[in-house]
Amino acid sequence: MFTGLIEGVGALASREARDDDARVRIAFGTLPAGDVALGESIAVNGVCLTVVAFDATHFEADVSAETLSLTTLGTLPIDRALNLERALRLGDRLGGHLVSGHVDGVGAVTGIEDDTGAQRWTFFAPEQLLKYIALKGSICVDGVSLTVNAVSPHGFEVALVPHTLAHTGFSQAARGDVVNIEVDLLARHVERLLSAREVEARA
Repeated sequence: MFTGLIEGVGALASREARDDDARVRIAFGTLPAGDVALGESIAVNGVCLTVVAFDATHFEADVSAETLSLTTLGTLPIDRALNLERALRLGDRLGGHLVSGHVDGVGAVTGIEDDTGAQRWTFFAPEQLLKYIALKGSICVDGVSLTVNAVSPHGFEVALVPHTLAHTGFSQAARGDVVNIEVDLLARHVERLLSAREVEARA
């Protein structure tokens, strides 16, 4: 599990095709990684990956064909900035919201506007995800925990404060860029519970 609070910004150093899968090599960048270990989980732009090799400056992870097809990791250009977060430990502060690292879909940046020191960003979201996105609810975009400020028939809007802009890959993002989206886990669980209740009612 993760919190959506980015710990460092790295970069995609290489992506090597291995049949339908791929192995990616990622620069730690500003991520504190002095005690990184084989087999640990690191969220990369919101995608939970397992460390299979590392050195002082980079780590490697295998990415399945399904993950390549359902996230942006298969198409991002080399040297692209990446939001990095190591897995949550028991006892850590939960400053963002619970994030699984399992991306629900790919969206896109549709607008960026200045707004009294902060910026208002709008995103397109796939239709099947819109029902999970609520005003003032939480959403994870490229691994970053954000609060939804507005919802439209085609997407949603958030406010990015200067600290977030300066310490995440959003500093290099632009309109039209694709992004990974993970909806709030609570919304998923509520839907599941309601669906189960409907099944029981019909039985």
